[in-house]
Amino acid sequence: MRTCLDFLLYDWLKVEGLCERSRFEDHGRETFNQVLDTCERIARDKYAPFNRLVDTQEPHFDGERVTLPQATHEAWAAYAGSGMLAAAQDYELGGMQLPYTVEAAANAFFAKASVSINAGLLTVGNANLLMAHGTPLQQQVFAHREFKGEWAGTMCLSEPQAGSGLADVATRAVPDGEGHADDPLGPRYRLFGNKMWISAGEHELTENIVHLVLAKIPGPDGKLLAGTRGISLFICPKHLVNAQGQMTGERNDVALAGLNHKCGWRGTTNTLLNFGEGRWQPGGAAGAVAYLVGQPGQGLACMFHMMNEARIAIGMAATMLGMAGYEASLAYAKDRKQGRALNQKDPSSPMQGGAGLKLLATRINQTIEAALQHADLAAYANGLAQAVQRLGAATKAAWATGQPEDALANATPYLQAAGHVVLAWVWLDLALAASSAPEDRQAGVRAAARYFHVYELPKVYPWLEVVAARESVCRDMQPDWF
Repeated sequence: MRTCLDFLLYDWLKVEGLCERSRFEDHGRETFNQVLDTCERIARDKYAPFNRLVDTQEPHFDGERVTLPQATHEAWAAYAGSGMLAAAQDYELGGMQLPYTVEAAANAFFAKASVSINAGLLTVGNANLLMAHGTPLQQQVFAHREFKGEWAGTMCLSEPQAGSGLADVATRAVPDGEGHADDPLGPRYRLFGNKMWISAGEHELTENIVHLVLAKIPGPDGKLLAGTRGISLFICPKHLVNAQGQMTGERNDVALAGLNHKCGWRGTTNTLLNFGEGRWQPGGAAGAVAYLVGQPGQGLACMFHMMNEARIAIGMAATMLGMAGYEASLAYAKDRKQGRALNQKDPSSPMQGGAGLKLLATRINQTIEAALQHADLAAYANGLAQAVQRLGAATKAAWATGQPEDALANATPYLQAAGHVVLAWVWLDLALAASSAPEDRQAGVRAAARYFHVYELPKVYPWLEVVAARESVCRDMQPDWF
């Protein structure tokens, strides 16, 4: 992977050119490589060995505390200690002033080693949002501690009844008594509601967790505005802090209601959080203390800063998961060789002279002829006939040289195309059979047949093009080229 990253960074993206800019003038290929080396080593030592462990030992909640494997604590400590949480920040904040491209490339090592273990994706995004939209004191108290890895961050958008439909957010933000507008940390509110599917919503990796929460401030009539225009953004820490950034020792009214069990990404908690249920009563009252970020009603615009950053990071994580699978598959293919050269076996003639294939062709043609008698199926019958003709022509072209190596060099796209042709025939035959079925059954089957013929059958043509051309790129590939 490292040689691939080096090629992408230096030969394709030419990131050294960024060092001509004043912000990055202290950097060069040497410093970039030092960052990549460090992250590669930490990922190899602290993440990769525990990828299987965190998948089999998912987070546990006993009603009071969440327990994560010790390996996740050590991984977080190593990541925070590397300075990567503040990699792109100013020197004055303890950052490295790295270009984002290099930061993303360095973080790719952690995603590949174990995408499941939290590598600070949400914490960095949380802090970056505050640096863009928070007050100077909010930045100093919350974001700076996140960049140091002392506190972690979350993104609290979805609710049990509102997944991607944020217009349906029902969490309420109520002004917190007299003087609420004058709190040095920002206008102070109390939150009441639930947030679902919150990654890293509860853990003990850090001494505090900074929740960024979308909620609505009720109007004068006590009702919430409909739609997204009433959504505001709030900082809601797990443990309350003062204006100096010191924890007061008082627990905020944010309670873990339960953990969601996932198919993957199990090294990070996925939580249901209750805000304002009254389990903890800061200041002697129920309600989670929170501080407004930006202007009322502008919360979604602010949150998009973090959401878009998270989308890029999740895309990178998915890519690196694919890279891990590719490398494992490549090693397996090289170590466990199968089959033999085509000239080392003695193929017999097709069974029964190809009777099975001839029967299939006969059945397909019978269905086509029958479907042509139905006005609403004739177009699909003609489309299937054309695909069958193209399949036959590609088969002859593939074998034109008489060399099995030529014909079988594109066996995979050939099988994909042949399979699609057969399935298109099956759906057309089913549509014919449904002619005498009840109305809903007939409509459903014919809709499915239409879907396959419109969306899937056209895919056979690019597959058959490479078959007919006897494209040799796969056959020519050498082990050292991977």
